[in-house]
Amino acid sequence: LADHVLRRFGVDVEYYPPLEGAELEARMRPNTRLIWCESPGSITMEVQDVPVIAEVAHRHGAIVALDNTYAAGIYFDAFAHSVDVTMQAITKYIGGHSDLILGSVTVRDMALYEKLGRVHGLLGLGVSPDDCSLALRGMQTLAVRLSALEISALEVARWLAVHPAIATVLHPALPSCPGHPNWTRDFTGSASLFSIVFVEGTQRDTILGFIDALALFKVGFSWGGVTSLAVPGFDLKRSYETGYGDRLVRLNIGLENVSDLISDLDQALTGAGLGSPRQGPEHAS
Repeated sequence: LADHVLRRFGVDVEYYPPLEGAELEARMRPNTRLIWCESPGSITMEVQDVPVIAEVAHRHGAIVALDNTYAAGIYFDAFAHSVDVTMQAITKYIGGHSDLILGSVTVRDMALYEKLGRVHGLLGLGVSPDDCSLALRGMQTLAVRLSALEISALEVARWLAVHPAIATVLHPALPSCPGHPNWTRDFTGSASLFSIVFVEGTQRDTILGFIDALALFKVGFSWGGVTSLAVPGFDLKRSYETGYGDRLVRLNIGLENVSDLISDLDQALTGAGLGSPRQGPEHAS
């Protein structure tokens, strides 16, 4: 969108490493109007220092917009952390059942609301009553689903963290995730989405074999629903070097029995020739 649409309208776009906070000061220009954040990032899972980013932006008269889908508007209070515009993919946690395509934009003040509302009307954007009813249905179970997903995702992530085939688990609630101190300071919970990075030397075909061997996990790029999903993070285009190469796989943990999910991961890793898990103290029976 930024590269192929905004630039056509004369909008300059610069990408920045997500863990930059105060360092953004050096990137600000006289014509900087907006800093866009996604925290955590939905693939590489970096948790940004949003309050510091907002401080830099506001000092230069720029707006801060945040994709707050991961936190579902519950685990991270965007406006309390000085964000001006927050966006959510309602498709994910609020919808909750992978049967809705919907988004939301919420703003801090009336001036921004009037600007966005005017553009919204001129573009003829609208939402069907049926889509609204699905979002309202999802909100009735949002809290209990998020709680269950958090517990299951953490159990799976901790199991994977001691597996010899896995170099890093990128789960915001674990110290191995970039920006984990920001998550600890600013968030009140974690969700179902995280990524794993296989050890160096793991071949692309081996990772594809692991994904193909999964039985309960389906292959899918969306997340936030009741079904567990896996998708390879190959050929990611980033303006900074993560060091992950083609060794990243993103997982969405659903509402299946967590023991069944771990068994599925275990058999798929073993079937792909990636060994058996080590026994850490928190996993010993």
